Amino acid sequence: MKLPTRVKLVDVGPRDGLQNEKQPVSAEVKIGLVHRLQDAGLKEIEVTSFVSPKWVPQMADNAQVMHGITRKAGVLYSVLTPNMKGFEAAIAAPREEWPDEIVVFGAASEAFSQKNINCSIAESIERFAPVVAAALEKGIRVRGAMSCTVGCPYEGEIAPAKVGYLAQLMKGIGVQRVDVADTIGVGTPRKVQAAMEATLAHFDVDAISGHFHDTYGQALVNTLAALEMGVWNFQSSSAGLGGCPYAKGATGNVATEDVVYMLHGMGIETGIDLDKLIDAGVYISQALGREPNSRASKAIRTKRAG
Repeated sequence: MKLPTRVKLVDVGPRDGLQNEKQPVSAEVKIGLVHRLQDAGLKEIEVTSFVSPKWVPQMADNAQVMHGITRKAGVLYSVLTPNMKGFEAAIAAPREEWPDEIVVFGAASEAFSQKNINCSIAESIERFAPVVAAALEKGIRVRGAMSCTVGCPYEGEIAPAKVGYLAQLMKGIGVQRVDVADTIGVGTPRKVQAAMEATLAHFDVDAISGHFHDTYGQALVNTLAALEMGVWNFQSSSAGLGGCPYAKGATGNVATEDVVYMLHGMGIETGIDLDKLIDAGVYISQALGREPNSRASKAIRTKRAG
């Protein structure tokens, strides 16, 4: 398989990256991050989550953030809506503040599904079906996040057949594209390719994205393994935002800066200005009072300072 010549990245920093942060991050700072990411050339940004503030207090300002962003033509803004209540909240604002895409999520692991959302995989899909139908009816795109596709903190290794089962259920309710996510970052290239293979039985390669966590330092090689299969859409997080709650002290999302550095080094276009992207990562890291969790960022900033 010839490698893609162009890759589109979805930056999930504002949502997936910030949601587990204990310290409050103001809506103004989140809006600032979205603006810096789109100015750096990101064409897809996961902005926020319409979930109960009781469970995810960091996302309580979702409507304020969606209201505050100045949208850029050609950029897709997505939000997480885990249930009908969340979806209704996401479209309670004027039409121009609606998300372009909503995200529903399911796990390839029964144990994870039970622990995370207190229901089986099949039940979770039944809950999402009306949300998906309502979004499509209003002309809003739908993405399905498939978590634990190679490993689970409770079940261990996940068989590709389980990934295929989840992909089939997602397809069945009208989900238009899916993320193959290595939620705890235990995946290695062959395992990731097996999970992708199982998903390809139900979704076209253009409707699949890779979402790899870097817990064991495998995210970039797993990205390359997916690229070799023709996958050209990936999710990452500016400054490597987002820890991994199941592996103490471990990193979570792979840093967008590191993925862009690798892709550009391979001659693959992203449309992203790496310097501006690094500055966006520095901006949010300073707001959090720490250094960006990106090796490319550190190396380039050291070079700049020299």
